[in-house]
Amino acid sequence: MRKLAVAVLISMIAFMSVSSNCKSEQPRSTPQEGYEHPAEPVETWQDGFFRQKTVDASKVLKDSVIKAKVDGKWQTFKTTPLPDAFVSWAAQRRLHYLEGIKHGEMPPLAGPHNAMVASYGVRRRDTHFRINNAVKGTGFTPKPEMIDTLIELLESTIDSPITYKIDILKKLYSDPDRYFDRTKILSLELYTTKEFETHTFLNEMANPAVSIVYLDIPSFEVKAIAQLMHPKDPHLSEYEEKIVEYANLIHSYFHGEFKRIFPAVIYHVIEVYDNTPRKGARGRRIMPQLP
Repeated sequence: MRKLAVAVLISMIAFMSVSSNCKSEQPRSTPQEGYEHPAEPVETWQDGFFRQKTVDASKVLKDSVIKAKVDGKWQTFKTTPLPDAFVSWAAQRRLHYLEGIKHGEMPPLAGPHNAMVASYGVRRRDTHFRINNAVKGTGFTPKPEMIDTLIELLESTIDSPITYKIDILKKLYSDPDRYFDRTKILSLELYTTKEFETHTFLNEMANPAVSIVYLDIPSFEVKAIAQLMHPKDPHLSEYEEKIVEYANLIHSYFHGEFKRIFPAVIYHVIEVYDNTPRKGARGRRIMPQLP
């Protein structure tokens, strides 16, 4: 049972774990038989890397604003912090699951790791629709002033026993506001390559507005701007380069070394809703707070 629980940990509750799709996402170059839709053009790859041209995050760290081309129009969005209720729920759930795994228990599928990411933007040849939904592994995003410390911590303990790694994670989750930025959620784009592009990736490249829902009680929805970062993009800032490094490092912390460095995704938090089926919630916006 202990080995099984550790295996579940590897796939579910590391800060950054495997992103999984709720359906098989085919490349847009492969038309489904009987469909006549042409693939809608999206500017993506150049010189072996992609660069997202629908998001300008140059002022997000200093001014808490991000520019994005949403629905074909450049707009300015103010980021907002995840509320206490969300941060407490996410941290306490992870601490509970980690402690359970140390005692041979399996964590549930519901919780703060598995996020359902809804996106819309372009239609591929294999579908009538521009809308898409996929389950992604998500985690907290390091603060700029803490990212070097966290990278060093993970690098220095990556070869430690699994129980020791669990204790490292518990230490971080026990003090999330010390280490992590409430205005961001972090993920990886594991499956997209130049030869294979997921629908989520294409949508976020073309129209970076997304809705992220967590299945649990309480249940939260986060509306965000998705910023995609390729590790070979020479235009990344120093912080963005370190975010890509951290996201891949925390992913490998339990999964082992991978043959390539995966693109990272920052979901910049714009609005948060309490979707819990109870009075006073039921889809009510909680951040930014209503007047």
